[in-house]
Amino acid sequence: MTSGNAAETEDAPLFTARLSPYRSLSPAGFNLLMMAIVGLSFFIGLAFWLIGAWPVVGFFGLDILLIQFAFRVNYRAARAFEEVEVTRSALTIRKVSPSGRSREFGFNPYWARLEIDRQPDRLISRLSIASHGKRLDIGKFLAPNERESFAAAFSAALAKVRALPA
Repeated sequence: MTSGNAAETEDAPLFTARLSPYRSLSPAGFNLLMMAIVGLSFFIGLAFWLIGAWPVVGFFGLDILLIQFAFRVNYRAARAFEEVEVTRSALTIRKVSPSGRSREFGFNPYWARLEIDRQPDRLISRLSIASHGKRLDIGKFLAPNERESFAAAFSAALAKVRALPA
């Protein structure tokens, strides 16, 4: 006996992936780093103060603010991500910017192909999905080895869709 949920099985995801930028410094690591920079700046600034070069102390405070600003911008950029989903009938890519703005792109998984550009040392430099004259770059922020593993898994998912009976 069939359940009558043909649409459910038709749109069940065969492959899903969430691609996000890697950041090696955790928030706790960031706090430790900033405490070390503040401590170092304090003692160096104190040394300058004691030898009479007190205007230099303000520049150490400015350095701390600039370093913290640079890390905050970096962490904000890390909020971007891409979601890739493959079903029998659709390939959907949703790109979310650091500000939270979302854009969705759709392809037919049967006709879509993964284009891979490699550097001379055989590392993947660019991944894009192409179909019917449309091209979409994906995973720009991934490291080469992450691109390699995503490309293998995604290619296998597309091959699986093409192997399914129509």
